Amino acid sequence: MQIIQYIIIAIVLIIISLVIVKLSKRDFNIEANKLITYLGGKDNIVNAECNMSRFKVILKDVSLANKDAIQKLGAKGIVEIDNQLKIIFGKNAKQLKKYIEEIL
Repeated sequence: MQIIQYIIIAIVLIIISLVIVKLSKRDFNIEANKLITYLGGKDNIVNAECNMSRFKVILKDVSLANKDAIQKLGAKGIVEIDNQLKIIFGKNAKQLKKYIEEIL
C-alpha cells in the first residue's frame, strides 16, 4: 500500500516537472519573427550567420534596425560595424538562426 503511494507521488512529480519544462521553453519561431521585424523586415536582411553565441546579420539599411527592441528580446549585446550587426544571444543564437533561415 505504501509503495503505491510512493509511485503516485513520483508520477505526480514527473508530470509537474514536465509541465514546468514545457512552460519555460521559449517559442523560437515567435522570437525569430520578432527579430526579423526588429531588423527592419525580411527585405532588409542580406545575410545571417551564427558563430557560437553571436548572431551576425548584414543589413541593407542598419538605421531600420530597432536595437532597443532587440535587447529586450534577450540580446546581451549589439555591435554595429558598417552595414552589419553582431548580436550576442548566448546559447540561443543557433536556434534563432535556424528559425530565421526557415522564415527567409
